[in-house]
Amino acid sequence: MSTAIKPKFAVLHSVESFQDPRPSIKKRMADGKARRKQVDFVTQGTYIPPKDRIGPVEILEKQAQSRIKELIPIRYQRMMQSPFAFYRGGAAIMAQDLANQATTNITVQLCGDMHVSNFGLFGTAEHRLVFGINDFDETLPGSWEWDIKRLVASAVIACESLGGEKSLSKKLVLQICAEYQKKMAEYAQMPYLEIAQEFICEKDIRKQFSKEHQKTLNSMLQSVKGQGNIQVLESLTTIVGKNRKIINRPPLIEHFKKNAYGASLAKLIDKALLNYSHTLLADRQILFERYSLKDFARKVVGIGSVGTNCMVLYFEGDSEKDPLFLQYKEAQKSVLSPYLGESIFRDMGRRVVAGQRLLQGAPDIFLSYGSIQYAVDRDQGFYLRQLRDMKGGIDVGSGGVTLKTFPDYAKLFGWALALGHARSGDAAMIAGYWGQSDELAEALYSFARSYANQNQADYLEFRKAVKSGVVNVASKKDSL
Repeated sequence: MSTAIKPKFAVLHSVESFQDPRPSIKKRMADGKARRKQVDFVTQGTYIPPKDRIGPVEILEKQAQSRIKELIPIRYQRMMQSPFAFYRGGAAIMAQDLANQATTNITVQLCGDMHVSNFGLFGTAEHRLVFGINDFDETLPGSWEWDIKRLVASAVIACESLGGEKSLSKKLVLQICAEYQKKMAEYAQMPYLEIAQEFICEKDIRKQFSKEHQKTLNSMLQSVKGQGNIQVLESLTTIVGKNRKIINRPPLIEHFKKNAYGASLAKLIDKALLNYSHTLLADRQILFERYSLKDFARKVVGIGSVGTNCMVLYFEGDSEKDPLFLQYKEAQKSVLSPYLGESIFRDMGRRVVAGQRLLQGAPDIFLSYGSIQYAVDRDQGFYLRQLRDMKGGIDVGSGGVTLKTFPDYAKLFGWALALGHARSGDAAMIAGYWGQSDELAEALYSFARSYANQNQADYLEFRKAVKSGVVNVASKKDSL
């Protein structure tokens, strides 16, 4: 069996000389097809657990050691809600399982935590609304199968968490795969500059949605278009005395004067922002330096990120009529690094930003990174981006993706992942490996079905640990 390579550093393709001729599209497609001899489609559809598989609770508890202790019960409460919520928080659990599967070793920039709730709508630098992947905390170079396998498994788990039938979950996987296959074949023939300039815009999104779901889509698009700094100002802040402050909603949004090590947060954040500003492009640095920090607070976000240091920062230009809200996120090592190697970037914030730029192609104008010495023996890598400027996540359930609209979204999921992989990897090799038949899609459904069973077993083991008191969870009220 061909297994994932574990180099010292996880790297994308490197060029030794720009004068060396590049193999033709035909040659690279043939090379991709030849990889089927190393890893056939039947093998791709087979899930093989590691012999010495580390249990899910042990992995989660090990992760918790590098996180804010009092927030871990909130993370666990959120993971308790369904098998899909557990899956979303368990990227580190699946990483060890993916490392045990056969791969073609066709390298792309992996998202690293690819699932059906890791997509969204966002505005480009020109404020065009586009669809794409929207979370890159675990990004690292690796073989493309890691992302597609995590994505299709998530579709099965999410569908069945919503009460969907197995027939629907299979339909979703086949739609994701068909769109990925179709788009990768197109990108294999497309000029590189056109791939770099390709976006899934509003017109493309509408084409993927059936006529009966256009009203639902309109509502979602209008909601995202209405998200801006003024709207955040109105919902997230209030007047306290003569100043405007972020509203406390403990334990999810809280003000602190000192960090866990007793250092002044105001001084640390000021140093972090100076560090960050120096990594911005010159025009954006000048723009950012026109704003003054008015307030900041710790904000608990997501599921997988809970326990890392995340904050919302409130700035103003000449007045509160010119607000700017940035989200600060701590960047730790990718959960993939024990299996694929360390990032070439020493700063983990830079790792995340580099991955986002490769996969997303049209990031926020304020997206950049930095690091700060959080304590005598601890540096913290981080990245910053705008909080909600034309941004909208695609959540499964709770008013987001429903069983009725899931098939419409599925095609977009496959397309967005194919675009990210084509930007960073060799589309011709992937297209050559996949071919024109449905055989690989059927195999990936088989993998997804098997891994859904593994996730269910892990979820039940996790719930058992909660019930026995091995792990503590917050109240449901405090975690929402």
